[in-house]
Amino acid sequence: MDFMNRHGAPDCHNPPADIVSNRRARRASHPRTASLIAAAGVLTAAALMNHHFAKRAERRNPPLGRFDEVEGVRLHYIERGEGPAIVLLHGNGSMIEDFTSSGLVDLAARSHRVIVFDRPGYGHSTRPRDRIWSAGKQADLIHAALARIGVSRAAILGHSWGASVALALAIRRPQTVCGLVLASGYYFPSARVDFALVSGPAMPLLGDIVRYTVAPIAGRLLWPLLMRKIFGPAPVPTKFRHFPKEMALRPSQIRAEAAESALLIPAAAATFRDYAALRMPVVIVAGAEDRLINPAGQSRRLRRAILQSTLRLVPGAGHMVHQTAPDAVMSAIEEMFSRVDARGSQG
Repeated sequence: MDFMNRHGAPDCHNPPADIVSNRRARRASHPRTASLIAAAGVLTAAALMNHHFAKRAERRNPPLGRFDEVEGVRLHYIERGEGPAIVLLHGNGSMIEDFTSSGLVDLAARSHRVIVFDRPGYGHSTRPRDRIWSAGKQADLIHAALARIGVSRAAILGHSWGASVALALAIRRPQTVCGLVLASGYYFPSARVDFALVSGPAMPLLGDIVRYTVAPIAGRLLWPLLMRKIFGPAPVPTKFRHFPKEMALRPSQIRAEAAESALLIPAAAATFRDYAALRMPVVIVAGAEDRLINPAGQSRRLRRAILQSTLRLVPGAGHMVHQTAPDAVMSAIEEMFSRVDARGSQG
């Protein structure tokens, strides 16, 4: 054999090709193995760091209100004021503190019973993984929660994704909703690549890895850019510093945000044909220069779809119209209630 020397012993200087190949493969595998171990170590360290930040955020931002166990959800909510009830539903990525920091809760509580929920997965409310939290499913949850706290009929204000929940509640439970204020909402399905791009952390397994490791860090880096987009062209108001962004960057809330990004177009597709059947007073309000959701393609179109609706476009305001123009949103609330009262007086 050619790998034996002239004494019949194996030739160590000229080993067979398969032995050489195996040696090279083992040497090549060492750097790959080391790289995988290093990557796993980095991801583990990131996960531990993000877990620490999440727990710290919850300690620094304790619940503002009360809890109720509703359909397996530990639902956090606040109540302020007295009078006709109005429920405020926040948008994607947000929580109760968005409305409290805006000043809208204080304005409305002067003459109304104001109820604000942390929707499932946001703030201090849980989001069980045994169901898909569509706008309709959340509407049913809010309806059950209102019944438990003794509210049989209320006006609903929804901002952004919260407007989708408000519409679903009005469509599914019209006897519960006396009027609607819809702010900066997405009402009609259209192609949106950006929604698909940010929905990754909602995926099982791989998405879980991303939201515990990379997503919170990326969120902190991109936060200033996101704020400019959702507030623009208006500047971010000083009062918004009270919004606890560290709560929004927890892995648990990132999953809710990603899931709702994926569900926004289906939510609009599931409800837009029912808008014309609504009979309660509807006031639509939006920033005239919203850079996230085009008011012409959404709010103006909704005004045409709901005959008894009115539209208020706020000049110079962007997507966060309740933050930059709370007085304008409060005026929309007052208009809605005046129309509710007029309907009641007419029998």
